[in-house]
Amino acid sequence: MIANVSTLHHFTVGCAPADLPVLLAFYTRTLGLTQGYRPNLRYPGYWLYARGHALVHLNALLKETPARGGGGLDHIALVAHGLLLTRESLHSAGIHFDESPLKGTHLHQVFLEDPLGLKLELNFDLEAEGLLAAPSLP
Repeated sequence: MIANVSTLHHFTVGCAPADLPVLLAFYTRTLGLTQGYRPNLRYPGYWLYARGHALVHLNALLKETPARGGGGLDHIALVAHGLLLTRESLHSAGIHFDESPLKGTHLHQVFLEDPLGLKLELNFDLEAEGLLAAPSLP
């Protein structure tokens, strides 16, 4: 096993900026999700919450409305555990990945692709992993 994942973290719908209002209305009115905290990211969008968890991310990543039938699925994000071991295992297996902390949160993200090119995002909680940097003393 290279990565230890436990559950779906979120899914991201990539859309054009003009699509955001109708998508926001659909997910909030139809599924009862609520708009909540979203870090300052590169693209406009919304994070929609179910029971306190940001389950659906709407991001205006595209210039035009994507094709119907799943064309807007940008990536699948999973909750993962064991950041240091995952890094080591991905390197050993020769699997390319990128990573980045998510500013304004305790999450550290690792990005990779499956063999068909589907983007996967592994979310590690640095606090739970004991990897948060200690505050500097004055």
